[in-house]
Amino acid sequence: MPHTSIPLKRPVRWVALAGFMGTGKSRIGWELARALDLYFFDTDKAIEKMVHMSVPQLFEEYGEAAFREYERQLLEKVVKLEKTVVSLGGGSFVSPVNQQTLKFRGPVVVLSATPETIFERTRRSSRPLLKSDNPLERIRELLEGRREAYAQGDIFVSTDGRESGEVVSEIVEKLWEWRKAREGGSAEESVIPRVV
Repeated sequence: MPHTSIPLKRPVRWVALAGFMGTGKSRIGWELARALDLYFFDTDKAIEKMVHMSVPQLFEEYGEAAFREYERQLLEKVVKLEKTVVSLGGGSFVSPVNQQTLKFRGPVVVLSATPETIFERTRRSSRPLLKSDNPLERIRELLEGRREAYAQGDIFVSTDGRESGEVVSEIVEKLWEWRKAREGGSAEESVIPRVV
């Protein structure tokens, strides 16, 4: 495929999206990657490829601890990627070790939504952590248990009742603010390939 190099200003060359399941990390991450002309990497999908089974199967056969260990190992590699938007699993950012690893690499954007919105977005899925007689209450419990961990992020954006493009625009704006606060406001200009 032919490429041409044009200068593109972007606030960051690497960013991770954290947050509870159903907050839109995969969808928003893919669109954010397109907006910033970066690669997109979904950690849950990568783990599925590593173990040749779905996340629900992995939880069922080997348990959450095994999944979290695969996740931790993968994150050590993910932080070495360049020009990438990373969509994290919902529990990835709960571990203090993972928090430190990710925040050392670059900004972590935490996406949020109400328990009701999350329930509506996930109710037809086979999410292992939502196997419960009352999934909405389980979502509330898990959110409460992860509140302090998610508060360790750098940028916070709600996805409730919003179009993905609007969310992406807010993230880009906040990434520029984050960069300005850290580096005094200089814009990064890099020459990157563009598909023509």
